[in-house]
Amino acid sequence: MRSDHLRTRDPFALELIKNALVTLADEMALTVSRTARSFVVKEAMDFSTALFLADGEMIAQGTCLPFHLGAMPFAVRSTIKTFGDRIGPGDLFITNDPYDGSTHLPDIVLVKPIYHGGKLLGFAAALAHMTDIGGRIPGGNASDSTELYQEGLCIPPSRLWRANVPDENLFRIIERNVRVPDKVIGDIRSLIAACIVGERELIKLADRYGVVEFEQSCRDLLDYTERFTRAEIAKLPKGSWRFVDHLDGDGIDLRPIPFVATVTIRADDLTIDFTGTSPQVRGAINCVYPFTLSTALACVRSIVDLSIPNNSGYFRPIKVIAPEGTIVNPRRPAAVAARGITGIRIADTVFGALAQAVPHIIPACGSNLPDVGVSFGGVDAKGKSFVYLEFLLASWGGGPDRDGMDACTGTLVNYSNTPAEMIEADQPIAVEHYGLVPDTGGPGRYRGGLAIERHLRFKADDAVLQIRSDRRDHRTYGLAGGGQGASSDVTIRRAGGNEEQFPAKFLTRVNTGDVFRVRLAGGGGHGNPLDRDPAAVLADVLEEKISPGHARDAYGVVISGTPPQVDMLATRHARGVMGGRAT
Repeated sequence: MRSDHLRTRDPFALELIKNALVTLADEMALTVSRTARSFVVKEAMDFSTALFLADGEMIAQGTCLPFHLGAMPFAVRSTIKTFGDRIGPGDLFITNDPYDGSTHLPDIVLVKPIYHGGKLLGFAAALAHMTDIGGRIPGGNASDSTELYQEGLCIPPSRLWRANVPDENLFRIIERNVRVPDKVIGDIRSLIAACIVGERELIKLADRYGVVEFEQSCRDLLDYTERFTRAEIAKLPKGSWRFVDHLDGDGIDLRPIPFVATVTIRADDLTIDFTGTSPQVRGAINCVYPFTLSTALACVRSIVDLSIPNNSGYFRPIKVIAPEGTIVNPRRPAAVAARGITGIRIADTVFGALAQAVPHIIPACGSNLPDVGVSFGGVDAKGKSFVYLEFLLASWGGGPDRDGMDACTGTLVNYSNTPAEMIEADQPIAVEHYGLVPDTGGPGRYRGGLAIERHLRFKADDAVLQIRSDRRDHRTYGLAGGGQGASSDVTIRRAGGNEEQFPAKFLTRVNTGDVFRVRLAGGGGHGNPLDRDPAAVLADVLEEKISPGHARDAYGVVISGTPPQVDMLATRHARGVMGGRAT
């Protein structure tokens, strides 16, 4: 712990409690990953866990999705607001209402009050993305829905258990409204298990230190986190920086959608203002304020000391302005199911502004956040409903001191793509191809990461395929003179042999033998490509990450011979012609 930020009665106890809370939140997360039924939870890890004090202050979050960092407190506050003094021991609450405690309908949140000696000590909360939530399209993520009512079952803050007795009617309502109840109910039960673990272990922690001492230590921890965060912000340059980025459309209207972020850093606090961002749109990519807040907070979190605790004390010095009625803070009942793509663009825009303040930290734009969402659902040959849901991610943009990482999770998520063997064992799908695409990383002194390509052959008839993608028209941006990454692309080769090109967001019917081909965007480059070490260019050619032609055209590096080598004389000439300095 950083002693220069510490002003508490017992720093040793505080350190022990801080680490115990983190471990406990992670134990809750481990419980979910071990007991969940769906791939989107147990493989992609699209879930989060957290602990709260009795007043709703978050005291710890599991090592899950930073995207959920600021959103989960809204579920706890909604529970407290709805039930107040009617909350009792053994209760358990549920919601997925994006305008009252969640961020879109597929995200179900459970909130369990924790009592100690008859007194409310706090809450355990767990959130997970369900494979299906009913509605007009399997998977519940269609971009072309136009109102919340089309998107699935909406559960306001409700009591799932009363005094340890489950509400079987509510379970049945959920079961009857989703296409794959075994997975959805199974995942809900994994969240229940996580909340029970959180309750049990938080009571043990309070017993160990005494309730009064424990609660006061948690308050001290929140204050310490605020001081630590303010001290980190104080180290940053002072001023305002503005950045603009775009989405390719909302799935209904193909016109670009602008995002504007202005970051203002003062003495020890920071404001992120989205004024100027597009009004809310017809399609389902609107993003409710809690998710916008989460994304903005997570962006700042990535440029300060990583040892800052993940609790609500971190939120205090950061203000996020999102005008009501915009795509980053829509009015009910705007459709929000595909809001993930908007969260990604919020992050890209905030990072673009922060890169002007701390250019030595921020990498160029990548496709390492889940830019592509795939939903495939229908009825198999045995008459059983199925839903395949996956969010694909690719690579990082080039950084100030290194190339963008290929095929990895992003800054704001801990996602992973489901292994092909598991998909094929569970779904009527064959994974025909999955790999990196050469020449797709943005050129730069440090190259952007490569795009990823995935081909899926369907083995079911009259099934619904819904795609939420982007970066077709507005490619990933480079920084400091680096080039853009390659654009995304989506096609379907029909069983009859016809190749069909599709927009970034679409809905269609597919049949046995149809092959869906998606190429994610490549990451942007960082720095002048003509400053890239020719040896690094040669290494990329030898690894087949770039072709000799791309090496010449993008970097001015001429490679020839067997085995391939850099022709230094021709390279100096080529770079001179291209306007760079000779190497």
